[in-house]
Amino acid sequence: MRTMLKITVPVGAGNDAIQSGRLPQALKQTIDRLKPEAAYFFPDDGLRSAMFIFDLKDPSEIPEIAEPLFSAFHATVDFKPVMNLDDLQKGLAKIGQK
Repeated sequence: MRTMLKITVPVGAGNDAIQSGRLPQALKQTIDRLKPEAAYFFPDDGLRSAMFIFDLKDPSEIPEIAEPLFSAFHATVDFKPVMNLDDLQKGLAKIGQK
């Protein structure tokens, strides 16, 4: 399932992770694992944030993805199912068929 993963890192933990080099390393590991179709990095409410769009093959993958981010950075981690335009059009066509 196409999924959006949003990661938000608190300032203190982010500062420590930048200084130690752990944050860039963790982001690379996350990208290597997820192989996202898109990756974005941005400030959100003054916090370091990242968003990845990737294929979540099974919900049992969530702990394996989230726990390292929780543990290392006290990150807020949010998963949401998302659609691209083709998915939306397919879903809307099904509504019209009923």
